[in-house]
Amino acid sequence: MIMAMDERLRFMRDLIRPMRVAPGSSVRLSRDHDPGYTGQVKRPDARTMLRDGAQMLAGYQDKLASQNALGLLIVMQGLDASGKDGTIKHVMSGLNPQGVTVRSFKEPSAEELDHDFLWRYHAELPGRGRIGIYNRSHYEEVLVVRVHPELLTAEHLPAAARRRIWEQRYRDINRWERYLVGNGIHIVKIMLNLSKQEQAKRFLKRIEHPEKNWKFSASDIRERGYWDDYQLAFNDMLSATSTRWAPWYVVPADHKWFTRLATAAIVVRKLQTINPRYPAPDPAAAELMTQAKAELETDLSG
Repeated sequence: MIMAMDERLRFMRDLIRPMRVAPGSSVRLSRDHDPGYTGQVKRPDARTMLRDGAQMLAGYQDKLASQNALGLLIVMQGLDASGKDGTIKHVMSGLNPQGVTVRSFKEPSAEELDHDFLWRYHAELPGRGRIGIYNRSHYEEVLVVRVHPELLTAEHLPAAARRRIWEQRYRDINRWERYLVGNGIHIVKIMLNLSKQEQAKRFLKRIEHPEKNWKFSASDIRERGYWDDYQLAFNDMLSATSTRWAPWYVVPADHKWFTRLATAAIVVRKLQTINPRYPAPDPAAAELMTQAKAELETDLSG
């Protein structure tokens, strides 16, 4: 059993290695990351592997909750139809929902706009012993806001804050994430890398299949017109904010089955690294358990 576990962990390590963005590297998605990549994995095998990954996640979550010393924040970014919702659903299906919070950040409210750009994200962080998932995140502030800089008007920024704003926001994000990790809230950052052709296919399915009509939004089609701008924004974001304490993983998103497997592997490997453990009882509690055990065994034998 131990060997089987070791083999699975080694497989996950090798699977995700090409997806990790090395800190300090310069990223160009079109050159460095193929949205259709599936490695050596065959689809029929992926289901069993994903099930194994979900079981491992559940085991780590139980230890994380019982230790109550560390937290995990999973950041999911990707263009429309890249599969964020489905990936969260399938990968996290085996977790105890009492210990998981999923937060999807939409257009900021008036109250949120009256604060600094990280304020609303900080307020939703997972506590110790818990897993938080950001379905879109603070990185929207250097993606959609960069592609649509007119959105900055509503933030009422002072003139000094507008100078070299994207570089400053990258620095602020890196420092904030380092602060979180230093305080026990570890971070996994996953960018789902979808091709333009596959996005078109998924949009068409939303139009052609009645049960998917509810997913369609005209704004998604409008945003598709900014495809090249988003690619450039992602390139700069990945290059500037993949750090030693919170590296990015660019996960191929054209094949949903592989996306889910790779995402599970990334989260499992992070939890293995932070290594949560069941806490040992203090001596007084251990003595009380010994006494209780003896009493219960006496009751059963009587």
